[in-house]
Amino acid sequence: MTENLPSYVSIVFILTTFLTVGFILRAIRDTVYNTFAAKTLVFLISFWLFFQSIFALYGFYKLTPRNLPFVGVLPSVLLVVALFIFARKSFIEPLPLKTLTLLSIVRIPVELCIFWLFQNKLMPQIMTFEGWNFDILSGISAIFITWFAFRGGKINPPILILWNVFGLILLINIVIIAVLSAPLPIQKFAFEQPNVAVLYFPFIWLPTIIVPIVLFSHLASLWILIFKRKDS
Repeated sequence: MTENLPSYVSIVFILTTFLTVGFILRAIRDTVYNTFAAKTLVFLISFWLFFQSIFALYGFYKLTPRNLPFVGVLPSVLLVVALFIFARKSFIEPLPLKTLTLLSIVRIPVELCIFWLFQNKLMPQIMTFEGWNFDILSGISAIFITWFAFRGGKINPPILILWNVFGLILLINIVIIAVLSAPLPIQKFAFEQPNVAVLYFPFIWLPTIIVPIVLFSHLASLWILIFKRKDS
């Protein structure tokens, strides 16, 4: 189904995925690289990129779309939960807020790719910025928030907390739309043009790599801003 897709769409998406991974690896390298959690996460991200690529290339999700939430998405979510349960002090709290904030700029090229996929009938319009997806605002605002909230070497916690909540709400919004637009038993939207791009390589990396990392960046930032500040 993706054979006629312009090559630049896949290229931009692959580069965006690597940029997303690069941001989280940069955050790890600068602060917590020598921890067990960091080394485990670096290995798991590399493994997960390869594993999900193989599954998508061999048509696993195309043949059985209902496996995507359980085989593709759930393990990533459980990993995020595990980090918060077992590695809050050693891994999450030392992470640099500025890098976690800048990470959201990847949402700009992601939204462009989603729009191109809609134009090529691989995603519905409601998943684009012409529809019900406003996630590109998080990407654009991340640039200005990073400048404003970290001016003069100081951190502005209230601004960052509000922005992270805003970004989290927009992320949850598009995730719900994407799930309800996918060819799953719970599909509610976009029956004429469902969300099928995520069943193919490289777009499988959207729900399995990019979204979990962006989710983690918001949750980790909020934890640092709210709970670490209380303890300090």
